[in-house]
Amino acid sequence: MAEPLTISNAKFTYVHDDGKFLPSHAVDTHHIVARRSVVKPIAIYLFVVLLVAYAAFLHFKKGKPVTTVIWSVFFGAVLIKLLIWSSIVKESVIIMPAFGVQLETRYGSGRINRCFIPVSKILKPVLNECVTPVTCCWCLSLIVHEKDELTLVFKEFRPPLKMLVPIWKALCAATDHQESSEPFREDG
Repeated sequence: MAEPLTISNAKFTYVHDDGKFLPSHAVDTHHIVARRSVVKPIAIYLFVVLLVAYAAFLHFKKGKPVTTVIWSVFFGAVLIKLLIWSSIVKESVIIMPAFGVQLETRYGSGRINRCFIPVSKILKPVLNECVTPVTCCWCLSLIVHEKDELTLVFKEFRPPLKMLVPIWKALCAATDHQESSEPFREDG
């Protein structure tokens, strides 16, 4: 059994498992995993504990209304939900050449969003350079039949090009599109 291919940088880790452990090689999975900071959750929990403790101090020592404590607990819970539980942990592309492509987004809470696109509806996978006034990044998209807009493969993450190219090549192979020898053109 071959080890999965991995590429890492400061923000993401790319893991490719081509399904060689399966007898039919029917599934080709590509994962982009967010590298998590250990300090961020600890700092958020510490901030929430200090906020609730300060609100309790105001209530018991200064005679402030109990609504101060209730609001601080509510604000702390919302802060934890937004910054930890709703954060995206991993985005995956699962390629089943005979059936289609499944796009998965996994959240810190354990929730998983899945979107399946049949291979017959995929016209072409494309790598786009997205330029805004502030940033420039690469994104992988699918041109899907009967859709007006491109379907982004990675909804939230913006992995570097060296992680997107193997996924693009696998999508081209699975959808029977001939990939060009150069997925992009460098000027200069």
